Amino acid sequence: MNQQASFAALQERIAAVNDVLNATSLLTWDSRTMMPAGGAETRGHQIATLTRIARDLLLAPETEGALEEAERAVEGLPADAAERRMVEQTRHAVEHHRSVPASLIQERAALRTVAQSAWIEARSKSDFSIYEPHLAKTVALSRAYADCIGWSEHPYDAMVSIYEPGETAASLKSLFSKLREGLLPILDTARSRPQPRSDFLFRDFPEEGQRAFGLTLTEKLGYDLQRGRLDTTVHPFEVSFTRNDVRITTRYNRNYLPASMFGTAHEIGHGLYEQGVDPAYTRTTLATDLVGLYAVGGTSFGAHESQSRLWENHIVRSLTFWQRHFSDLQRHFPDQLGDVSAEEFYRAVTRVEPGLIRVEADELTYDFHIMLRADIECALMDGSLPVSELPGAWNAAMKRDLGLTVPNDAKGVLQDVHWSTGYIGSFPTYTIGNVMGAQVMETLRQQNPSLNASIGAGDYGVLAEELRTRIWQHGRRFMRDELLERETGRRLDPAPYLAYLQNKYAF
Repeated sequence: MNQQASFAALQERIAAVNDVLNATSLLTWDSRTMMPAGGAETRGHQIATLTRIARDLLLAPETEGALEEAERAVEGLPADAAERRMVEQTRHAVEHHRSVPASLIQERAALRTVAQSAWIEARSKSDFSIYEPHLAKTVALSRAYADCIGWSEHPYDAMVSIYEPGETAASLKSLFSKLREGLLPILDTARSRPQPRSDFLFRDFPEEGQRAFGLTLTEKLGYDLQRGRLDTTVHPFEVSFTRNDVRITTRYNRNYLPASMFGTAHEIGHGLYEQGVDPAYTRTTLATDLVGLYAVGGTSFGAHESQSRLWENHIVRSLTFWQRHFSDLQRHFPDQLGDVSAEEFYRAVTRVEPGLIRVEADELTYDFHIMLRADIECALMDGSLPVSELPGAWNAAMKRDLGLTVPNDAKGVLQDVHWSTGYIGSFPTYTIGNVMGAQVMETLRQQNPSLNASIGAGDYGVLAEELRTRIWQHGRRFMRDELLERETGRRLDPAPYLAYLQNKYAF
């Protein structure tokens, strides 16, 4: 078999895996947007079956034979050649899944939909006890999974590696220590100043107006609605079924406008990443997380979050954005915002005030929410924190880190969807995304003198093209730090992020 035929045979096998995972993603999207609550149990079985089928395809003798042929065929290619990366990543995924029993993968997949349904009910009733047994099972299965794939220093290392390869509990502790040291003086300075007026953010904002402005945002930022859609859910997310069908969701709080506005901007960033993957990578390893068994094009969760946090904060949460576009928002809400200027609105949405809800947190306190969750995840994984004691531990951490008293479970331990979907180990990727996004933006502004002018003029196409060329198009071809070294000259570095926050909030 010649080189081209060998590689094509492997591609055909991986394309089938990708197809199955996209079907799984479609069922997941439906379960979080439209499925009636009664469908949770059977939907869990459906997703589990498809996940098992995807794994079986990956581990089939036919795939192994094609992989061995492809390995021989790409031996002479450059180390960073796309074909070689596809083969290497496929081999890594095969070895990963050989270490995990099929029954464990299927059990984890089946639990997600049932646990999520229980979480939704528990959150609506603000009653952790409804969700507690499902979380206990999630933690137990995560420990079993970690033991299968292996770890040396902490079981959390294994789970983090699924979402952010290369990171460990120890590396995260080091990063978080540097961030705490840098963030605290900036936060103290910002909080020492008189806080701006923000009462107008809490007026009555009908959902139809919020949705209309959300669609305006998609147009302005370049998200292609011919290859995507915007829907409503309990907890916003993005999901792709190849680059040609990338869907985003948001939620609407009628009495707090920023919730949907910045949540939508965040998911647009995710959507832009997926829509920007090289078309040649469609249905290949470079647009499929074969380890986590997700159909996703981003190279890691942290890299993905770098794009969502970049668009949400560096662009939409900027003074130049609102100087250019506040009139658009006023047109949707003339009565609610008629007495507000663009500058007043900007100051209100960049107000520094610790809050209970992560997705509504200001930029300076946001990472404290993430670090709190990462600490809790570590404790859950090593058994030092029983699930039954989680609400108390959560509440104590919020008091310690942000000085806040948690009034109920819905505004505390039940606010995030992640654990109900089995994503233990994913929370640190938000802070990694903050750091990476700032590092990328610093480099882009230095290397492209026209970028600031185009952003100031409300033209975001220049930025999008830079990101498409440097980040999005590569899909999963390069690891996160490899990508950063190629584009910024260094690995993950918190200095640009702290400088960005210092410049924005301490002057």
